[in-house]
Order: sequence, then C-alpha cells, then structure tokens
Amino acid sequence: MIKDLQEQILQLKKEKDICILAHSYQAREIVEIADFTGDSFQLSVEAKKAQANTVLMCGVRFMAETVKILSPQKKVILANPLAGCPKAEQIEPEMVEYFKMKSPDHTVVAYINTTAELKTVCDVCVTSSSAVKIVKNLPNDNIIFLPDCNLGDYVSRQVPEKNIKLMQGGCPVHAAVNLTDLEKIKTLHPEALVLVHPECVPKVVEQADFVGSTSAIMDYAKKSDAKEFIIGTEISIVEHLQYTCRDKRFYPLSKKILCPNMKLTTLVDVYDAVEGSAGEVIELDENTIKKARICIDEMIRLG
Repeated sequence: MIKDLQEQILQLKKEKDICILAHSYQAREIVEIADFTGDSFQLSVEAKKAQANTVLMCGVRFMAETVKILSPQKKVILANPLAGCPKAEQIEPEMVEYFKMKSPDHTVVAYINTTAELKTVCDVCVTSSSAVKIVKNLPNDNIIFLPDCNLGDYVSRQVPEKNIKLMQGGCPVHAAVNLTDLEKIKTLHPEALVLVHPECVPKVVEQADFVGSTSAIMDYAKKSDAKEFIIGTEISIVEHLQYTCRDKRFYPLSKKILCPNMKLTTLVDVYDAVEGSAGEVIELDENTIKKARICIDEMIRLG
C-alpha cells in the first residue's frame, strides 16, 4: 500500500511539475519520495534552484514561508496546514520592536525558525549550523538572540567576546530532554558517542561528544569510525541513520524528542496535496516578503 501510494505521488508530481521538499524530521516514507531532504534553509535554497514552478513543503509553516520569501514567484504549498512550530510562534514582532526602541545599539539576530512576520523586524537570520560564524562576523558586539535561548546560550559560549542577550523561547521538544535522560541512556550504551543539537538544554549540550545541526549530526555519524551513537535530536533521525549506516547502531537520547508537528504530515497528506485536493497555498504580501528577505540576505552575506 505504501509503495503504491509513493509511486502514484511520483507520477503525479512529474505530470504536474511539482518539487517535493521534506524536512529531515519527516517520516521515512515521505523522505523517500522527496526531491530534496534537509534542514529548513537547505530546503529553501534547493527550492530556489529547482526548475519546478510549484513547491510542496513537507514540514512546518515557517519553512514554507521561508521558501516563499526566497522564491516569491513560485506556488508554495504546505502539505498539512496544521503543522506549525511553537518555537517559531513564541515571540511577537511588537516585542522585538519594543526592545529595539529601548536598546537601539543592539543587533537583533533571529533563528531562521521564526515566522515571516517576525523576520521583518530582525536584522539578520542564522541557522543552527551558521549561528556561531555569523555572530562572530557581526560588527556589533551587542546582540539580542531569539527565540531559542538554548541555541543562544551555545552561541554565547562559543563567542564570549560578544554581549549576547537571550529571549526566553525555544523548542519544547529538544528542551524536554534533561541530564537524567542522558545518564540513563549512557548507562545502557556506555561506548556510544553522544551527538546533540544545540537546542537541547546547556547541561545536556555540555556532556556531548559532538554538538551540531541535524545535518551536521548525520554527517558526523556517517563519517565517524565509531559504531554506536546516542542521537540528541528528533527521533526520526535515528531511523534515517539506521537505514543509511547498517553497520552502526543508533539510539535516541530520549523518546521525548518527538515533534508532534512534524509527525502531522502523512504520506496520504502528500498525495492529496500533489493531487490538488488538500494542502494550503502560502500567501505572503509583497511588503512582508521584501522586509523578511533583508535578514535572510544578510545571513547569506555574513555566513
């Protein structure tokens, strides 16, 4: 049944000239039929380069918005309209505008995991893989980092020469993991290397053998000579690595690292969206696209 549905999707996307993007946290059966898989910014770049005029995002809303910002001429569809991101929606633009009024000497650095509306009032975007480099390259030493305080804490430790203020937001899924969880899984697999995302709490990050973005974690595991790994990011990455590296063993740091928004999108949703009976077309007005694009372009320039 799954294979039949996948074949129908592949045929329909070919007939309708649709590019399918799947975030790395999507289920295996969706990743298998995607044209591109990766993190949110990687997908936006691939969408921009793709020849197809229609792009289907299998991920969450802010990712589809970022694709639309970088490719405004393309039709962008979110496979499941209910797939949001609590972290992206935590901070209102008015909060940032108020802070900028009170502290005009600060540069506002926004994780790319933010809404299009919030990006319009920020100075520069970062990804989890480029955050340290970009913050280092900023001419200003006074920085407000939002919304993820755990990623911000990691960046501040890597760039101690900067004065970084953090807004108290973050990914509730990654932040749910604590040091006790890590100690339990480490007891079960004492030889395994610990690879974690910087969205995890600082005490967990401090105990890791490697800290990096989802893509960096996957690359590290693939290239490493080690044979066992504890994966401290969304649990689907364990499955993807198990398929890719059959000679290695992968264990989730905790079963709590499960993103309900990413898991909302099913293969049937993808079929319905490609077929044309479901999904949501992302609409952003010209002014929002223009303003939000500024901080993304600055990210590209600095990173």
